[in-house]
Amino acid sequence: MDWQTSEDTVPSAPVTEADARLLLGRPPATGAWRDGDPVGDRHFAAFGSFRTEGGRELPAYRLAYETWGELNSARDNAVLVLHALTGDSHVRGPAGAGHPTSGWWDDIVGPGAPIDTDRWFVIAPNMLGGCQGSTGPASIGPDGYEWASRFPYLTIRDQVAAQVRLADALGIDVWAAVVGGSMGGMHALEWAVMLPDRVARVGILSSPPVNTADQIALNSVQQEAIRIDPRFQGGEYYDAGDGDGPNRGLALARRMALLNYRSPTELNQRFQRSWQSGVSPLGHDGRFAVESYLDFHGNKFTRRFDANSYITLVEAMNSHDVGRDRGGVEDALALVTATTLVLGIDSDRLFPIDGQHRIARGIRHTLDGDRAVVLSSDFGHDGFLIETHAVGAHLRRLLES
Repeated sequence: MDWQTSEDTVPSAPVTEADARLLLGRPPATGAWRDGDPVGDRHFAAFGSFRTEGGRELPAYRLAYETWGELNSARDNAVLVLHALTGDSHVRGPAGAGHPTSGWWDDIVGPGAPIDTDRWFVIAPNMLGGCQGSTGPASIGPDGYEWASRFPYLTIRDQVAAQVRLADALGIDVWAAVVGGSMGGMHALEWAVMLPDRVARVGILSSPPVNTADQIALNSVQQEAIRIDPRFQGGEYYDAGDGDGPNRGLALARRMALLNYRSPTELNQRFQRSWQSGVSPLGHDGRFAVESYLDFHGNKFTRRFDANSYITLVEAMNSHDVGRDRGGVEDALALVTATTLVLGIDSDRLFPIDGQHRIARGIRHTLDGDRAVVLSSDFGHDGFLIETHAVGAHLRRLLES
């Protein structure tokens, strides 16, 4: 669970007056991409009925996705890149019509980059339940109204099953590689366990084998922050005017999450006890710089995300247990046949490195034996997005293996 957008792939920094001016005006009730908005670089694939693990049914669904490079005649050079909790399909490219932020992994995917689009055909879908073009709670249901609170509960396995249909539609029988970080790493791991014959290589970055009680607890307070916002209205807020949606609850959930994505070292070094302005925060209504930083990014987030979608995706993360109904984690990992890169960040307090080591111990064909690659970084969980030089070097190793 991380910020996976371009604005977050740089170190934290104090909020300037110019930053603050970006948020003038009232936020919309939802920041979801809606039909009729500019398409940008998206493609869309539509599918028929979909039955979830929980027995609920979507009569139809759509996945938005973007591509780079060309699929070769043998159809064996396709790489699936999977985003994290609040990411989307816009892995590379500028912000613009249809894309509120620029690409979140521009340094990793592109011509000559570690995932070289002169060689590889890269596909990045927005996951089912998301809010940037794929079917989710903000999408219109068969009765002509948003799904809202009626949207079904999804698991990580449901989301991967939806991606399998996309691969089938594109004629890709075997992925040259499936790569994902954080929640995307959960998807990548499920691909490798669920469909080992369809994954030649897998890259699992800053992701655990199971979502633990500690991680579920952290998620639960974020969900509650949204639900207790009186403007959430039980999820039925899509008719609200600008400024009248559940913006405060969603912004608070984002601020809580940020504390898990960055490390104490980075926040302490960047902000120390500095003030946001010349007005003292010591009883004189001023603010500490770190408070303004959290507020700014929380409020900015509400302009590009949807509160119901946030809850849906966090619940899907909580479902993550690769060993569920498979005899346990180790039995599940033993099913993986793909050549595997497992990578973690030493300062990650959301998904600590012991989870990545457990994945590495359980998979037969890893690049580094029974230990995950450990990157040393002050940036915490978001290091897999920020430390692109080091991450890119290991992804090159994977793709050349």
